[in-house]
Amino acid sequence: MFHLASKRYRWFTISLIVLLPGLLSLILFGLRLGIDFTGGTLWEVRFDRPTTAAAVEAVLADNGYDSAIVQQSGPDDENVWLIRIPELTEGSAAKDATEAGFPEQLRPFTELEFATVGGAVSTQIRNRAILAVAAASVGILLYIAYAFRNTQNPLLYGTCAIVAMLHDVLIVLGIFSILGWVAGVEIDALFVTALLTVIGFSVHDTIVVFDRIRENLANKSDPTFEGIVNYSLSQTVVRSLNTSLTVMFTLLALVLFGGESTRSFVLALFIGVLSGTFSSIFNASQLLVAWEYGEIQGFFGRFRGGPKPAPVG
Repeated sequence: MFHLASKRYRWFTISLIVLLPGLLSLILFGLRLGIDFTGGTLWEVRFDRPTTAAAVEAVLADNGYDSAIVQQSGPDDENVWLIRIPELTEGSAAKDATEAGFPEQLRPFTELEFATVGGAVSTQIRNRAILAVAAASVGILLYIAYAFRNTQNPLLYGTCAIVAMLHDVLIVLGIFSILGWVAGVEIDALFVTALLTVIGFSVHDTIVVFDRIRENLANKSDPTFEGIVNYSLSQTVVRSLNTSLTVMFTLLALVLFGGESTRSFVLALFIGVLSGTFSSIFNASQLLVAWEYGEIQGFFGRFRGGPKPAPVG
């Protein structure tokens, strides 16, 4: 039998070490938002001749787009560039003038994609994304509390699942904050879809473990709560790893060989599934043990100056 619960502070420390760089990046730099959240135009073009981001930015600056961001998309030999500029309407005189402003050394070029999102639409997308994540969290908490209503503390199971889920979401957000700062990776509406998928996967894995803990509590499989959690994990860990690894191998293949347009989405899923597998095994159930033994209450009690509760397990 695995003895994971007795090493719970080791797992909490690992999670904290992984979380801290991302949290620091989120505080200092935030997320690099794409046009879905900021508004503007995404223009993907392929130049027939090799060029550089500085050369394209200089041309756009001459046309009045000083804030333009130009990034290469794909291999160097394809000469494909992503151009992000303020809102520009398809078929407008401003777009025609911008195209005409490209000098001879950047011609000819092929337009691969042209997408514009207005400021009002981007604000609506951002607000709905926040609402979607909040609604999913509340729904999960209520559902788990109902599903585990026959346990001694049903809300505790829901709270531990939410904490583990937030751990996974923060890891994804933190890593993408770092990637945005280091590599210019932006998040878009598809990233929100990835986050919601990660939330569902994380809670799904956690519920499997919690359900086995509930069954073993009813059967009194071990005299101590820590022993019951260890026994439950030993029954579910192989199943969880097998399920997660098959998903991760597929996602890794898509990250390495998939299209550029979906790479950030798939990468967010890969990071979330990896983190969700860890949190469902090493965090969520360990939080139950720490609460059952009064360790969490004692931690917060020290800040209030109160006595540390005695273990109840």
